Amino acid sequence: MDLNFQHLDSLAWLWLVAGVGILAWWGVLARRRAIRRFADVPMLARLAPRLSIFRPAVRSVFAVLGLFFLVLALADPRWGVRYVEVNRSGMDVMFVVDVSRSMLARDASPSRLDRARLFIEGAVDSMAGDRVGLVDFAGDAAIKSPLTLNYDAFENAIEELSPRSATRGGSMLGDAIRVAADAFGNDEPGGKAIVILSDGEDMESFPIEAAEAAQRDHGVRVYTVGIGDAAEGARIPTLIDGQPSWLLHENQEVWTRMNPDLLQSVADAGGGVFVPAGTSLVDLGEFFKGWITTIDLQDQEEGVARQLIPRFQWFAGISLICFVLESLIAERRRRPLNGTPRTRTSSQNPERMPA
Repeated sequence: MDLNFQHLDSLAWLWLVAGVGILAWWGVLARRRAIRRFADVPMLARLAPRLSIFRPAVRSVFAVLGLFFLVLALADPRWGVRYVEVNRSGMDVMFVVDVSRSMLARDASPSRLDRARLFIEGAVDSMAGDRVGLVDFAGDAAIKSPLTLNYDAFENAIEELSPRSATRGGSMLGDAIRVAADAFGNDEPGGKAIVILSDGEDMESFPIEAAEAAQRDHGVRVYTVGIGDAAEGARIPTLIDGQPSWLLHENQEVWTRMNPDLLQSVADAGGGVFVPAGTSLVDLGEFFKGWITTIDLQDQEEGVARQLIPRFQWFAGISLICFVLESLIAERRRRPLNGTPRTRTSSQNPERMPA
């Protein structure tokens, strides 16, 4: 069984579940000790014949299990494969993502790179039957996912994006455009687009010329999405001796700003559109419907998409069952211990605690 979690970051909540479990167990033990200090077993059976120590412990177990399976459901577990026939609309889209260190800036929460991931996920959710691919770049550019209809594999590639995935530092936007344009495989015009998600920093890699060549030689339109504050900018977080700090250059904190002028020029040269997202959460899905899908499409054709089957419903159902069972278990018994007579409780088994 090929188990795959689509949202691995949600599994971090398991630490909270573990903490709740420890607190619940400590509470059960503390309650047991408090009851023992209050009265011995025979006297307790007389004073509180309906009291149960076992039932609160069971309720705690079901509550913790409910939280555990709820977290697993939030992580979107998938296994098993299904193949779905789709009618392609003729779109091939290469997403180009800046993974240089400046994309770690937090003026776009939680970071510029995380915001780029959200933008791509929103765009892909609005696509049906279009092939998508992924290129990341910093000091060099690399294809992380070739053009594919397998959206699950593509989303996994998005999750793996990080500054560590780039072998060299810097920001070579022009090289990334050239790599993405070559990845389309044919020079027929129509139905091809490059979508760049970046803060616009570049180290003289001639991105404007690259965008012009992409449209002229490959029939690819180039769209740009600017992420980050263009006015004040933000500092770049880093670790120094294992402690959170800010990136320094000549003992000065490095500030990075989004460069809208360059991104606008690249989009103009590539026959596309510049989206100044800045620090806002724009809907790239709507952007696709309004702009990219208006370009000339290639002839439609049928394709087969490979999809992992979502299984979160199972875990959500188990979680719901656990919570229902927890709510149905009362903390006190409906009947007194050993029947209704209290005197029998103290005489039959004086050494045992009530169950």
